[in-house]
Order: sequence, then structure tokens, then C-alpha cells
Amino acid sequence: MSDKFLKSAGRRKALLGLAATAAVAAVALPGLSMAAPPATAAINTTKLAVTDTEVIVGQLHSATGTMAISETGSIQAERLAIEQINAAGGILGRKIKIIQEDGASDWPTFAEKAKKLLVNDRVAAIFGCWTSASRKAVLPIVEKENGLLYYPTFYEGLEQSKNVIYTGQEATQQILAGLDWVVKEKKAKSFFLVGSDYIWPRTSNKIARKHIENVIKGSVVGEEYYPLGNTQFGSLINKIKLKKPDVVFVDVVGGSTVAFFKQLKAAGVTGKTQVVLTLSVTEDEMLGIGGENAEGFYSSMKYFQSLDNANNKKFVEAFKAKYGPNSVIGDVTQAAYLGPWLWKAAVEKAGSFDVDKVAAASPGIELKVAPEGYVKLHQNHHLWSKTRIGEIQKNGQFKVVYESDLIEPNPFPKGYQ
Repeated sequence: MSDKFLKSAGRRKALLGLAATAAVAAVALPGLSMAAPPATAAINTTKLAVTDTEVIVGQLHSATGTMAISETGSIQAERLAIEQINAAGGILGRKIKIIQEDGASDWPTFAEKAKKLLVNDRVAAIFGCWTSASRKAVLPIVEKENGLLYYPTFYEGLEQSKNVIYTGQEATQQILAGLDWVVKEKKAKSFFLVGSDYIWPRTSNKIARKHIENVIKGSVVGEEYYPLGNTQFGSLINKIKLKKPDVVFVDVVGGSTVAFFKQLKAAGVTGKTQVVLTLSVTEDEMLGIGGENAEGFYSSMKYFQSLDNANNKKFVEAFKAKYGPNSVIGDVTQAAYLGPWLWKAAVEKAGSFDVDKVAAASPGIELKVAPEGYVKLHQNHHLWSKTRIGEIQKNGQFKVVYESDLIEPNPFPKGYQ
């Protein structure tokens, strides 16, 4: 057999191998299709930024300011999801292009940028916001301009909109479930509530107080709020030490979390001496706090990076491959990752980018490959999710010590409004 024949056969074999790989990819990757993409006029009747080859979406988070510590992960996760969707063929044959705007930890800026994205840029969807204050600033604009916002943060509930998909937890899935756990496991009866001074902590603590006093039959021995960005907690910590509550219930956010937990440790308040249950500390915040300053405290979330399932292992691997081995993934980061995938599924179900059609198609959407596990979108535009309690470890990760069954979302729980 000649060398020429061998080389020719080798080339043929290689080409056949490539063809087989391409065929497998076409079957295995969602969104890939050999058929021609649908005509733009048929799938975009409301003059959104959709062409024959691309669709434009907006990203609206705080890349600067006190909330950047919490929101950077959301920016990264949404970009990872969009990159993966594009690699798999995009949506309805269109690749996703991003216009990013910075809310700069300032609620009027969020409103201004949301209007720019919807009115000037005509984006098909916005992935954004973190605080409830930023969402409340954006909501009337999204509703007036008939936009679509994918909101990733755990929040106080008491809201529902055709124009918003809520991919984080509402109060029954985080606050009430977390309080029930700490009462059962720690025999807690007295609570000190501490929050940043804006709508989410105040409303969350109002809900918590009602649950503590009316359901648990416990007592609130203190309740205090501090401005966003505040770094002085010495007086508060002295009050906590004086009151000796069974639980310090914390919804301090952003850069303030770093100062608060470091000052707790400096004052001798540790996981060995005090039960602390937080709604706002994820792996993202732990990068600034340091595990040694919060070891033994607890967070109530639906997701932790340490979750041991196949979906999450793939997600963590892909995230670290893109953003570096030292990057971490918190609850809101994972919820932000779900947004583009839920949008893709709804657009394809609707066969259109039109917001009304996408919103109508959204209830019932399931994600069986979500890093947190199975999730399903309810009629009320919130997700069925589990509550998990994580114990902070010295390395800044969380050990899951409790996991509930799937909880049906109920943004308007009776008796808590």
C-alpha cells in the first residue's frame, strides 16, 4: 500500500470524523437547526432590535458603587449563559448581542438606563437589577414601554408583573422557611433584626417580625437599619451583645456586609457564641468578608456553589474556565444565569420575540439542567425552588445543612402584607 494512498485514506477518515462530530453536535446542542431561521417580519412585529442574524438584549446592573460587590457575579453569569446559547446556535437562528449599562448603585440611574435600553435601543429583554430599590425604579418604565425584565435577586415578594420574570426567591421561599429552620434546629425564640435602609430589608424584616410574633410566638428584641455603604457598626454590636438574642437576623447588603461581619468578629461575636442567620451573604460577599470572619454563621438561600449535582458541577467548571479558578458563584449569580435560558425557552415556545407572546408562553417553562436543580416557572412569574441553609466555612464556601422540598412560589402570602 503506497504512502500516497495511506495519506489519502487518512484525510478521508479525518473528514468523516469531522462530519460525524458536526452531526452529533447538531443533535446534541439545543437551538441548532439545519432549517432556515424564520423570517424576521414573522417573529418581530413590535419593532424590537431583531435582524435576520441577531437579537439585542440589555444588561443593567451595578458595575460600580457599593452594590458592585454583589452584582458583578450576575453580569458574569448572564454573559456566560448568552455565550453558551450563541455557541449552540442562538435563538430562532439569531445570535444574541448585549448592550451593557451601569446602574452605578443609584436608583434614578437605573430608571434612566432602563428607559434608554427600551426606548432608544429597543432591546428584546433586559437582564438586570439587584436591589428592590433598583427594581422598583425600573418597574414602571418596563411596564409603560412593555419591556421584559429578568430579575435575579431573592426579594421581599408582594409584587407580580406581566413584564417581569423573577428568578430568585420570594419571602415564603427564603424568609419564612429560614426562620422555621432556625426555630426548629436552634430552639430560637428571641431575634434582633438588622438591615440596610431601603425597601427590601425593611419589608423583609416586617414579614419576619409578623412570622416571629404571630407564628413562632417569639419576640423581636431589637430592629435597626443603616444607610447603604455604612461601615460603622460598633454601637449596633454593643446593643446586640447587651440584648443577647437567640438569633441575629441580617439583611445588610453590598459593601456594608464586609464591615459588619469583620466588626462582629473583632468584637468577639462568632459562630461559637451567637447564631446569625443572614438573607444577604453569598459566596460573592464572602470574597470581601473572608471566611474566618463569618465561620459558623448561616445563610438562607436556594443555591450554594458547593451543591453536589451534575448540573452544578458543569456550571461551576464553565464559570471558572471563563472567569478564573478563584472566581466564586453565589445565589444571585446562579439565578442570573437562569434568566437567558428561561428567555430562550419562552421565545422558542412562543415562536416570537414579541414581549406579549413571550410573557404568555413563560408559565410552565421547565429547566431540568439548572445548577440549583429542577425549576419551573409559575403562572405568577416566579420559580418553584428549594430553600437551603448553608453554614459558612473558613474557606468562604457553605456547607448545606438543610434542604427543603420544592416550594411553590407565593408572592402574596396571607397575613404578611
